[in-house]
Parts: sequence; C-alpha cells; structure tokens
Amino acid sequence: MADAALVLTGSPSLAPLLARGAVLSPFKRPAPDAEFPRTRLVLPGLRVDLARLAAYERVCGFPTGEDALPVTYPHVLGFPLAMRLMSGRDFPLPLLGLVHTSITITRHRAMPAIGAHELTVYVQGLAPHRRGTEATVVTEVREDGDVVWESRSTYLARHRTRRPAEAPREETGMSREGTGMPREGTGMPREEVRKPLPAVGEWRLAEDVGRRYAAASGDRNPIHLHPLTARLFGFPRAIAHGMWTVARCLAAHGTPASCHVRAEFRAPVLLPGTVTYGAQDGRFELRGREDRIHLTGDVYPT
Repeated sequence: MADAALVLTGSPSLAPLLARGAVLSPFKRPAPDAEFPRTRLVLPGLRVDLARLAAYERVCGFPTGEDALPVTYPHVLGFPLAMRLMSGRDFPLPLLGLVHTSITITRHRAMPAIGAHELTVYVQGLAPHRRGTEATVVTEVREDGDVVWESRSTYLARHRTRRPAEAPREETGMSREGTGMPREGTGMPREEVRKPLPAVGEWRLAEDVGRRYAAASGDRNPIHLHPLTARLFGFPRAIAHGMWTVARCLAAHGTPASCHVRAEFRAPVLLPGTVTYGAQDGRFELRGREDRIHLTGDVYPT
C-alpha cells in the first residue's frame, strides 16, 4: 500500500512525462523485488472538460450528452498521474516497452459529468511474470470522501527471467512486440483454443482512430498515430489504443450504474482494419482474422 500523499494542484502534462520516461528507460533494472514509489498522488477538485468528454464519447461510441461519465473515462482522467509515477526515477520498470496487460474497473455508482472529483493514483506493487516483471497501478475516484470508481491496471516490463533450477531456460527479452511507450496487448500468454463468442457486429476501423482517440484522451503515444511513427517501434501500421478497444466494446455492450469490468489485452489491433465484436451474457471479445483474439473481458452488476 502507498504511504505519504502528494497533493497536486493540476493534472500533469503528458508530453514531458513521456519524454522523461523514454530518457530514463535505458537505466532501469526491472525486477519483482525492486523498490517502487510509495507515494499516493492526489488531485482534488478535478472538473471534467466537457468538450473533450464529448470527443471521447464520439470516438468510443458512447452516447453524447449523458449526465453520467462513461465507465472507462476515469482512466483517462487518472492516466497523467499514473504516467507521472511510472516515468519517475524511482519507478523500476522502463517506460519504453511497457505493456498494459489488463485492467479491472469497479464502479460503485454512476458519476456525474458535472461536478468536482478527487483522483488518487498509486503503485500497489510489483510481481513476477513469466515474461518479466509486472506492476499494478491503482486509480481511485472519490466524491464527498467516498470511493465511487476504482481500477487496477497491470503493466508488464518484458525481460529475461529464470525458471526454477531444474529448468534454467531464459524467457523472451525485448522483442518487436515489446517496444515503444506504454501500450496494451502483447504481454498475456496465449489463450487456450476455445469457441468464439457469438458475433454481434463487424467493425471497420479507420486509419485515424488512433489520432482521434489521442486527441480526446491526451495519450499521444506515437505507435497509435501514424504508420511511419509506428514503424519506428516495429509495427507495420499504427495500432489502436487498447483502452479504446475496451471502451468501444463496453459502449456496445452497455454497463449498469454499479458494475465490475475486467479486460485482458491479447494482441494489438492494426489500423486500418476490421474486427469482430462478440458477446454473450456478460462476456465480450474482439477478434481479428482467423479468429485471432485481441481483447477478452466481462462485465457484471455489483
């Protein structure tokens, strides 16, 4: 659990944090037992920019002008604080190559779009992963002192690991899939072969989805913006933001006012491209060609 609180007067700017994280990345030595920042970042009195919210709703497929925030939007509000922690000298995982592998969200009640919110973000801890070291970052939103929304995101730094002594084979280090700024979708083990969920819709994704989501969310990671910048990090084309894929699925699925959401990022979605949205009961997924799984998740009322 985090220790002392640092109260901020405003949301940090993402661009300098991305630059700082990139510069410091070569000097990081990730390990599950490494020290990590214990400070809780707190941003009180935060008010939502309604124009940016409307842009976010449009690009993700949520209805515009609703009284309540979309279930995924608090992640956007908290992301600059998370980036401040993960780009710092005392965060042991390199920002370059960091992979967003999963997110769980619990919304305790609907959150009004108009009003003041208090954000708290902290690093909960590190854990060994078969491909490296994983960090869990917690985001909480409070209204009148009560937690109304919370999430846990896991971020994987891929590096060489050792199996037990009887099998000292080294796992994969940084590969083409492990380059770039923090992103979603390539740290999870391959899912067992299973029957796809019933197809609900086929979505043709435009080449500019990454740029539109970046403008609405502030996450201007170059791997999402243009083919040329994506190729610098080993991708043939730009890839969609993983959090956009979650938001797009939940916009189609619908969420109760009080709910729990879990999503795991399996593989990046290339832009432009076509994906199949499947859903059954509380489960959802995005599939690509030959039923390649990009995203799996579930949502249920609490």
